[in-house]
Parts: sequence; C-alpha cells; structure tokens
Amino acid sequence: MKRFATLFNAIDQSTKTTVKVAALADYFAQADDLDRLWTVALFSGRRPKRAVTTTRLREWAAEVADVPLWLFEDSYAIVGDLAETISLILPVTRSSDNRPLSHWIDALRDLSNVEEPERKAFVLNAWQRLGGTERFVFNKLITGGFRMGVSQKLMTRALAQATGKPEAELAHRLMGNWHPDTHSWHSLIEAEDASADASRPYPFYLAYGLEQEPQALGTLEDWRAEWKWDGIRGQLILRDGGYFVWSRGEELMTDRFPELARAIDHLPGGTVLDGELLVWQAGMDSPASFNALQPRIGRKTVPKKLLAEAPVVLHAYDLLEWQGQDIRNLPFAERRALLETACADLPVDAPIRLSPQLEFTSWDRLADYRRNARAAHAEGLMLKRTDSPYLAGRKKGDWWKWKLDPLTIDAVMIYAQSGSGRRANLFTDFTFAVRNGDDLVPFTKAYSGLTDAEFRQITAWVRKNTLQKFGPVRQVTPHHVFEIAFEGIQPSTRHKSGVALRFPRMKRWRKDKPLAEANTLDDLNEMLRIYG
Repeated sequence: MKRFATLFNAIDQSTKTTVKVAALADYFAQADDLDRLWTVALFSGRRPKRAVTTTRLREWAAEVADVPLWLFEDSYAIVGDLAETISLILPVTRSSDNRPLSHWIDALRDLSNVEEPERKAFVLNAWQRLGGTERFVFNKLITGGFRMGVSQKLMTRALAQATGKPEAELAHRLMGNWHPDTHSWHSLIEAEDASADASRPYPFYLAYGLEQEPQALGTLEDWRAEWKWDGIRGQLILRDGGYFVWSRGEELMTDRFPELARAIDHLPGGTVLDGELLVWQAGMDSPASFNALQPRIGRKTVPKKLLAEAPVVLHAYDLLEWQGQDIRNLPFAERRALLETACADLPVDAPIRLSPQLEFTSWDRLADYRRNARAAHAEGLMLKRTDSPYLAGRKKGDWWKWKLDPLTIDAVMIYAQSGSGRRANLFTDFTFAVRNGDDLVPFTKAYSGLTDAEFRQITAWVRKNTLQKFGPVRQVTPHHVFEIAFEGIQPSTRHKSGVALRFPRMKRWRKDKPLAEANTLDDLNEMLRIYG
C-alpha cells in the first residue's frame, strides 16, 4: 500500500502530464504483477464492489472520532468527499502497513461474505493501522469513489515507457471486458496473444472541435465530410460466429441491441465497424432524433414493443478490421473504399447502413450543410483528412468535428446548491426558470460554464440573498439572468415546464439583463415545436 500511496500523491499533487507519466512508469516498473494489474484496473474504472454502505462508514467514523453524527455530516457537506472527510476526522496515526495494494483489495472483497460486526471490526482496525495517504486510499477503495486524474492515454503512455511496447498496442490490450479476476499481468500486457479475445474492441479515435473557419484546414481536396450523427458511438464486432457491440465508454452493450445480430448474415467474420447507433424506422429518409433512442439506453433487456417502436441500426462510417486483418493504419480513403464494398450488397432491412459522404466543391457549400444539420437530425459535420490512419484517443490534425452552435435561452436562477470536491465551499449547481406571467417555472439545472472567479462571486451573492434552505439547497431571490446553452430539447412529463434539455450549461452570466427580459415559457414551447 505504501508504494501505491506514494504514486497516488505524485499524481494528485501535480498537474503536469510529464510528472504523472514518470510516476506511473516508475511504479509499473517496480510494483509486483498483481499490484500493477489492480492499478491499471482502478485507473480504468474497474473497482471492487462496495462491501460496506456509506451510511455505516459515516456512523463508524463519527463513533471513532467521538463526534456527533450531525457534525460529521456538516463536515462532509463542506469537504464534499466522503473518503477525505473520514481521513480528516479520524484521530491521527503515525503507523504504516507494508502489505501490498492487492492484499487490501482482496480483504475488502471478502467483507461481503461476513456479518456486519466483523465488517466493522475490520474497517476500524484498518483505520488504526493505516495513516496519511494510505488511509485515504483505503477509504477511496471502500467507498467505491476511486477517481484520479489519469486518462487512458496517459496510462498507456506510462505503460509504454515501463514495458517498451507500442502505445497503440497497449491501448488495444486495455480495451474490452477484462478484469483482474480473469486476467493476469502477463496475459493482459505481455502475452503475444493478448488481443485474441473475440469480443475485444479497438480504442476509439476521437476528434477535436473545430474552433476556426474550415478554410484554415488547407486544400479542399484533402478532406472528406459526413454528418456528425446524434446517437451513440459504437463498434460492431463480428468474430468467431458471434457479434459484439461496444460503446465509446468501453461498455459492452450487445444484449441491448439484439437486432444487430442479423449483421452476421450479411458481413463476413473478422469485420469491425465504427459507427453510430441510431433509431431508424423503415421508410424514413433520416434517423429519428436522440429522444427516440433514449428509451433504449440503460436497458439490459429490450421488450418486443420497444424493438418495434425504436429499431436501431448501426450507421457505419469506418472499417477497422476486414477479413480478420487490422486495417487501421490504411489511409481513410482506402478504409472508406473497403467499407463501401462491404456494404454494397446489404439489403434494405439490414441492421447496418452506410453513412453517406457529403459532396462539396467549396467550403461555403460545406457551411450550408452544417446550417441544415438539425433537419437531418445531426449535430453538425465531421471532417476527416483523406490520408488519415485510424488512431487511438483524441488527436489533433486529421479529424475535426464542426458542430452546430448550441440552442440558447435566457433564464433566471432560483435555487443554488454547493458543489463537491474542490468546489465544496462554492455554490456551483443551479436551478433555472423561465417567466410565465407573474410566475417563474423551473425547467433545467446546470453546473458548468462559469469561471472560478464567477463561481466565487455568485457564491457570495447567494449567501446574502437566501430566502429559504432545503438541506443543501438554497432558494434565492430571483434576480440574476444566465444564458443557458443546450444541444436539444424534448417534451417531458417529469418536469413542471413540460420540457427537458440535452446537455444544458451556463454559456454566460447576463449581468446586462434584468429579470423582466428573461425568456418566457411560451419561448421555450416555441423552441420545442421547432427543434423537439
């Protein structure tokens, strides 16, 4: 645990990528195999199942610290992180423990098999044995809230330094449904056949947002354009007679999209497609909006009625594997030509569609496509260099997303709630309303978009203008107007306003606008009519 705690501190105390990579690489070069494996698992979201409820942890910590539970809860509200609150409130201990990270993870997983008194005794003993960062790491593990500033890209770079293997190969090895219970360090990182798992996806290639005019990209003929679809990014894998569907977030979603099983009838094994999962009804010229896809999200099984109402297809726009060969290093134009060949004879009812390329002879024509993207139920355009390989992660230069400007509406802040973590002492989560005659109708929440200085300024105002308190939420005097940006709008029976927004955030604080000039519920309903 000592070595892992030292790594934790090195990563937590620096914002420099080079420092984090060096600390990780040093750790991977020295730690034992099981600790290395669990470290990769923890940093990629594969945490052990929580064995003790947070309610019990709060009660036990307050008991050990000899403070009333209400004081612990108030402290937790200020600190914003349970693991840190427990570490701060417990009596200081200078002891240390030499047992490895894997020992503590195994011990925590064994807790699920014992009665509560034994669980409590184990946790209290751990708090007594572990001090400083080791105790904080233990709390992170037991609360299940283990998040660090370590991206997959950063971790693969460190692994490459420690092992001498190429980053692209390591990124591929870390994809898929692996876990320390089913893999060893050798099978995951070192074995020659580590990529043989039939279900293993490839790392997704991600684009940067285009923040300049497309003319700055250079020669028109060097680029291809297509719609940026508003669905779920996914890979469809056809190998060994089976099919597998992976989301961009590395979630295996095969069971949620049973209609894609028919792809086996139309494409050969050894095929991996990158595309967008969209609801597409027979006879439609364009996909349904993202709203139609939402009932399919989060379901482990899909009833026949929903399959009929919201049939999903994969709109394929790239080919990553063909006839069992990894072709990601081929230029995009060549991959696209192979994709078109693969999709040439697909029947109309196939669960795969070829995403069209947009014809353009000028940048102005491309801008016209972008302006009309919402009519095609797209978010904007994707621009891809014709000679670009399919890389891993987010890279600048070859792929760009030229999204539509967001929809916006001016709204009044009526409730405020404090944030968490480093923002636990600031009010950062707000509820907004639109005018309806003399009333204010709440319609959305937002918590991002302001600078730290603006959050501090609005926090000071909230503390002086609170009308009522509801636990951590404060009702404030209706006064401040904010411009709320969002990507989509849909009807909702769950909200008093009758609408729900997609990806709402604060675009700017409209200090120039009085309350009387905020938008109305009629304005919101008109947007719903046009864009919903």
